[in-house]
Amino acid sequence: MAFNPGDVVTVDFPGVTGIKRRPALVISSAAYHATRPDTIVGLITTRTTGLGPTDYSLKDWASAGLRVESVFRSFIVTLPPSANLILIGRLSERDWLGVRKCLKIALADLTDANNSI
Repeated sequence: MAFNPGDVVTVDFPGVTGIKRRPALVISSAAYHATRPDTIVGLITTRTTGLGPTDYSLKDWASAGLRVESVFRSFIVTLPPSANLILIGRLSERDWLGVRKCLKIALADLTDANNSI
């Protein structure tokens, strides 16, 4: 199944304490999916305290298929097709915009000509 940016999925997410089945957010683009079989996702957590500038408290979490108040965290992984992603919902436009702002802070601004690679 092809996923779209902003889709909320459940997946066995690798983390610091091991692998845990949890919700995640698809952040890879259609252009990426056109040539790659894997999917890039970001972590969704229920830890709503101690948030930083690269975390986003989801406003419309229930309509995105989540059971409790949740936060997008810019903890990003690339998962192979065998990862068994299951679609549970989709972010609202306002939440997707907020997540994209956090991702812009978290990732190097590759459009800035003054940054050297």
